Amino acid sequence: MNAPASAGRGWVARLHNFARRTDEAQCELCGAPILYDHPHLFEVAKRKLYCCCRACALLFGNQQGTRYRPVPRDGHYLDGFHMTDLQWDALAIPIGIAFFFYDSETQRVAALYPGPAGGTQSLLELTAWDELVADNPELAQLQPDVEALLVNRTEGARDYYRVPIDQCYALTGLIRARWRGLSGGAQAWDAIHRFFAALKANGRVPEGLLHA
Repeated sequence: MNAPASAGRGWVARLHNFARRTDEAQCELCGAPILYDHPHLFEVAKRKLYCCCRACALLFGNQQGTRYRPVPRDGHYLDGFHMTDLQWDALAIPIGIAFFFYDSETQRVAALYPGPAGGTQSLLELTAWDELVADNPELAQLQPDVEALLVNRTEGARDYYRVPIDQCYALTGLIRARWRGLSGGAQAWDAIHRFFAALKANGRVPEGLLHA
């Protein structure tokens, strides 16, 4: 895997900005009031994720050739996903949590892993990703920029999810807000465990759980 690339810094900065927007109460496109449980749109040209009302999500997200790309609503647990320990080690991710998505800006598959300081992004070697796709054809169907493979291999887990990118951002923000010291602390790990339990059960983590 390449070292964290300067081309990826924009994604990391956008992730930090999105994670801080937890208390916004207005649609970023029309100004209408929104609830915690609101849709998101991704503007391809600006590489920006917007919190929006349902009306704007329908209006702008369903237009052909639109500047906005709708972020999928729910994810699902990938039962039967195949990744060996050797394949994981070859990706050189330093922690047990990471998400992988196709970045249309760089036209590469990127890995981003969360930590106490936020997110760190690296570009994958294409051969490593191609091997995973060969073993798991569903990965070829991930929507660019807005959908990701989320991996949890902490504490002996071997769990894999196909998720909207906003859920990855939410997890990164959660870890950044709660992590204490070198090991994270009980509060951080409790939040991580609850996040993945809710994601596996429901395909999406309720906003109330993220801010509990």
